[in-house]
Formats: sequence, structure tokens, C-alpha cells
Amino acid sequence: MTNCCQPPFWWLFRLTACLLLLLLPVSEMRAQTAEGVPVFEITPVESWIKFHVKSSTTIAGKFDNWDARLTFTSPDETTGVLVIKIQAASVDTGSGLKNSKLKGKDFFDVATYPEITFTSTKFLKTGPHTFEVDGVFTIRGVSNPEKLTLTVSGKGTNSGEIKGAMVFNRKDYGMNKGIPFISIADHVDVTFHLKGRRIAGPPLA
Repeated sequence: MTNCCQPPFWWLFRLTACLLLLLLPVSEMRAQTAEGVPVFEITPVESWIKFHVKSSTTIAGKFDNWDARLTFTSPDETTGVLVIKIQAASVDTGSGLKNSKLKGKDFFDVATYPEITFTSTKFLKTGPHTFEVDGVFTIRGVSNPEKLTLTVSGKGTNSGEIKGAMVFNRKDYGMNKGIPFISIADHVDVTFHLKGRRIAGPPLA
């Protein structure tokens, strides 16, 4: 008789309360985990990614649109994972003719492969502020293992800088052709400067 007199939403209220009690420990566990992991935010406005190719005329430039993420699974620096995603069509050499050639099928082929990416697989500390980073580099849909060298400053603070460099062979990624009347080397030098700040978690050890 008592159950018949209870409002029709009583069972919904009871079910909601039970679910909240069940989920509360999971939420607390996630919060505790997040507190123990450094979280960094890269600020693109203060950062840059550039490239240079030895040639009979200057071929150098930068990318205007890109995103970088640096995450850690613990305060240990070697647990870092660096992911860089570049919009290939944002290449800027200061020359419309060179930009058009690099965006075309002989080079970046941006219409088919809009992104250039690097995803790290291993951080190796080589000095107090230097690292070698193994990773997978992808251009034109072709992926190969490559290595970055990093110099890091600002350790233990709320902000810092990462200066990096990488050299790759363009022909390993199907960029076998050249530009008429211009002699171009096979190797491409990439440099970048990332500035970021710690937005959560403890400083790196």
C-alpha cells in the first residue's frame, strides 16, 4: 500500500542515487591520478617550426598552422610523449611560386595528404638538458622512424622551452623530383622551438 502512494519519479530518484554512489570512487581515483601527472600546454603564438634545404637558391620556410602536445605518465622526464601535427598547406617560404611547388604532387601533395606528423616512441636522456627522441615521422602517407634531438630549459618551473632538430631524406618519402633550374639536396633540416607552461600536476623530476 505504501509503495502505491509514492510519486512516480521515486524509483528514478533512487536509481540515480545508486549510480552516483557507484561512480564516486572511480571519479576520485581519476582525480588522484591526474594530480600526480605533469600537464603541459604548448603556446603556438610563441613557438615555431621551420625547415631548410640546401640548394642553388634559398629554399627555407616555416609552417603557420600546426599543433604540438607533450604529455607524461609520471614526473619522470623519460615518460614524455611528443606529438606534432602540421598542416602541410600552411607552408610559407615567402615565395608564392615555391609554396605552390612544395604543395604540389611532387612534394607534400597537400590535396591528398594534408598532415605531416611526428609521434615519439622513446625519450632517451643524453645530458642534464638534452634528449634523443625516437619516433615515427609521416609525410605523403609514408611513415619512417626518425630521431629528434631536444634541448630543454625551465626544468622544475611552471614554464619552459624545447629546442629541437631533425634531418630526414626527402626521397625516403617519395619526394624524388626537383624544381626546374634549381639544384636541391636530398636532406631536409627541420628545427623547432616550442614554448609551453605547466597547467596541472607536479613539476618534472
